[in-house]
Amino acid sequence: MLPFIVGVRLALVGLHLLYGALQVALLFPFGGAVWRQRLKRRWSRQLLTLLGIRVALAGDSLAGIECGLLVGNHVSFIDIFVINAVLPCAFVAKSEVAQWPLIGWLAGHADTIFIQRGSRKAAHQTHRQMVEALCAGRRLAIFPEGTTTAGDRLLPFHAALFQSAIDAAVPVHAIALSYHVANGIRSAAPAYIDDISLMECLMSVLQAGGLVARVTLAASYLPPLQDRRHLAHRAHQAVAAALIH
Repeated sequence: MLPFIVGVRLALVGLHLLYGALQVALLFPFGGAVWRQRLKRRWSRQLLTLLGIRVALAGDSLAGIECGLLVGNHVSFIDIFVINAVLPCAFVAKSEVAQWPLIGWLAGHADTIFIQRGSRKAAHQTHRQMVEALCAGRRLAIFPEGTTTAGDRLLPFHAALFQSAIDAAVPVHAIALSYHVANGIRSAAPAYIDDISLMECLMSVLQAGGLVARVTLAASYLPPLQDRRHLAHRAHQAVAAALIH
């Protein structure tokens, strides 16, 4: 793609992020949960269009998921917008995300629960916030690998965050995310890994052009749920199988 076109699209993405910040600041405080979800879905779909990403649903539809904990593999910060485009959620994210320019502010004012690592007290507080959100009937999404990959492998799932779904007695939905070029070959362009900066990742996506983000519902587990380690293992197996297929 020509550098000029990439530059124009990058500028439009920046303007859209500012537009999102205005929505969060001016509209979110006055709307209910359903209305906020609609805003998230519309804004995320618009952002993906600017990035040249089309979302494709595979397997069972996600439309019937009204509440519960979504767990999935993690490739990029773009995963958040892909999920929000089809099933708006609150997210659990590492505290470093709050420091990202503009995106961190958006996340912090859009129901994100930030994990403060290295403290039992902080872990307990995160767990309490997650249980409260799930008991209130909200959809909550986590990436239990704890980090991103290039999409070519699936790391073990940390079981601790699954406890919130058990304590709240809500379903757990395992989803698989992957990115592809037009001919179906998997693409690593959106991968936010190693020392790649946020801007470098955005440029990689824009230069790739015409990506398809596939979202697959791999499995759903209904309460009463088993212990968190067994639940994390089953969800990991389901996501791994969906990524292979």
